[in-house]
Amino acid sequence: MISGTAGDTIVALSSGRVPAAIAVIRTSGRGAAAAATAVAGQLPEPRRASLRALRSADGALIDRGLVVFFPGPDTATGEDVVEYQCHGSKAVVEALIESLVEQPALRRAEPGEFTRRALTNGRIDLTQAEGLAELLEAENEVQRRSALLRAEGGLRRQVEEWRATLLALSAEAEVAIDYADEEDAASAFDPAERIAALVAATDRLLRSPRVERAREGVRLVVAGPPNAGKSSLVNALAGEARAIVTHIPGTTRDLIEVPLNIGGVPVTLVDTAGLRTSTDTVEAIGIGLARAAIERCDLLLWLGPAGLAPAHPCSLHIASKSDLGRSAEGLPVSVISGEGLDAVRDWVLERARPLLPSSETAGLNAREAELVAQCRDALVRAAGLSDPVLLAEELRIARASLDQVTGHTGVDSLLDALFGRFCLGK
Repeated sequence: MISGTAGDTIVALSSGRVPAAIAVIRTSGRGAAAAATAVAGQLPEPRRASLRALRSADGALIDRGLVVFFPGPDTATGEDVVEYQCHGSKAVVEALIESLVEQPALRRAEPGEFTRRALTNGRIDLTQAEGLAELLEAENEVQRRSALLRAEGGLRRQVEEWRATLLALSAEAEVAIDYADEEDAASAFDPAERIAALVAATDRLLRSPRVERAREGVRLVVAGPPNAGKSSLVNALAGEARAIVTHIPGTTRDLIEVPLNIGGVPVTLVDTAGLRTSTDTVEAIGIGLARAAIERCDLLLWLGPAGLAPAHPCSLHIASKSDLGRSAEGLPVSVISGEGLDAVRDWVLERARPLLPSSETAGLNAREAELVAQCRDALVRAAGLSDPVLLAEELRIARASLDQVTGHTGVDSLLDALFGRFCLGK
């Protein structure tokens, strides 16, 4: 919850953690220009970096640095913004911020407050704010591309297009209601084709991978009977020893999860206990965990007899230890010679990529997917109606769902949690 008021001017360190070579301190609000004049003397020309002596209230020199003034509303926050680029020591940064907060109605920013002001002032919508949060947290290339597309307004543009169509349909429905007694006006209102197009568009987006998958990655489980070479394969794919390998059956008791990046695709590789009947209590628990992991995984590598393979929609049968000259069904793989390892990686890549958000379509997170589904359901109901009054109500429900997607209505309780994930300078 923001403890200050919207009229305050805020300040925070916007660059990385100090000490650093350069630190960027940002202020935003109606008092940003006045504070810059007090601390740096003459205000620079808009959008031109100018070297200034930065001084405390008693005139003592804090540092010499660049000052850039961005007059609102055409700024990141929609307000006047001033940025200070100075030496990145803790002492310099703290002294400059302290000098700034001594100015009238200027205080330290809270987490996410700069971005929250951008949302409040219409510079971005909620989908872009969530995309920015995802971009700040991105740990792999798929996540970065997906988040950047959303932060740049990819989903916002799609939703605004749908909303414009719904507004036009609603206006026509209201005309049909007003002139219900006139047969020509009533018959002229025929929204079926446009509603069907909207339903098809929402269906396509709802079928696309969720943005959470970019962060979590594809779950790839390695399973089979004891001593089938599962842990050796996990270590070979990981490029390091992550699972214990011995000749003793039942060595692996728990699930071992290894985050990997295979060809730019995030994967969680899971080693499992060998599947067999066991009277050992601990091993039996591990076998139960292995079966559960198989049921919920995206991709399965099965090392064992084909007849014992678990039912799974996307699995690869591997004939492991091919260097020993064994004849078995499946893709021959040897962690000793390297035979088949590239083929395994290629198989994983081919099937993992469609499960992750693409760089061309802005995907939905869980919150947005629920709201788009509500919009789609309202449209389906509307398609079956002939009464313009009832149809107009379903169109209103569809619009209200889209308004919650973009943050125009009904999201106040969400904002504190969202912006609490941001750093102070964002």
